[in-house]
Amino acid sequence: MIAKTEAGRLYEKVAQDLSQKIAAGQYAVGQRLPSERDLAQAYEVSRPTIREAIIALELDGLVEVRLGSGVYVTARLPRGGQAGEMDVGPFELLEARRAIEGESAALAAALISDEELEELRRLVAEMQAENARNVVMSEDADRRFHMLIATATQNSAMVAAVQMLWDARARSPQTQSLSAKAHAAGVTPRIDEHAAILKALRERSPEAARRAMRDHLTRVLESLLAATEVQELEQARARIAAERKRYTTTAR
Repeated sequence: MIAKTEAGRLYEKVAQDLSQKIAAGQYAVGQRLPSERDLAQAYEVSRPTIREAIIALELDGLVEVRLGSGVYVTARLPRGGQAGEMDVGPFELLEARRAIEGESAALAAALISDEELEELRRLVAEMQAENARNVVMSEDADRRFHMLIATATQNSAMVAAVQMLWDARARSPQTQSLSAKAHAAGVTPRIDEHAAILKALRERSPEAARRAMRDHLTRVLESLLAATEVQELEQARARIAAERKRYTTTAR
């Protein structure tokens, strides 16, 4: 069990404990780690937290994720002899974005200008065009879409909060690793979801805009969970369903 009252990131504590066990030989090189489910129960944390910890270990070269099989130990010590820098976990970041950007959209709905709405429309079109050509450029348009909504709130604190979250997304090695996995799995910005946010903003409905943004970020989280699933297909379906239920419940 990991003490949740201690300072620091939860996934980082799990990663540190697992790396210590690997160094001590409790998990030998070539051995498969316990399942995500078992690790989540042992540490009394969520599966996304375990997945964030595994990504950190993977970046350090301690484990290898084999799709459809599991997570295997590949080295006793990290590359260079010490663990790499850890930042905000990708799933933790998405939960924060859902809470904050949902309110950003609600505030923007009452204040957004026609010119800003037109620019959002152009950004949705840009995302759609770039999805087939360059996912990195599509994600750049995605960021500008979300930042424009924050700007439309006319609240500098809200703009700073949303900017900070996107900067953390760009900075975090763990999030970058997850993004690479998502790209390999074909995950791209969802045009229909961004169009739904734009529609709610056009209707000047704070409630609809909040719901559309939160629904969008919930689906992003679900798609990333699916993109990083490493267990057998039937287990994957059960786990994704359980996480979908959890995050759908907290999103409302």
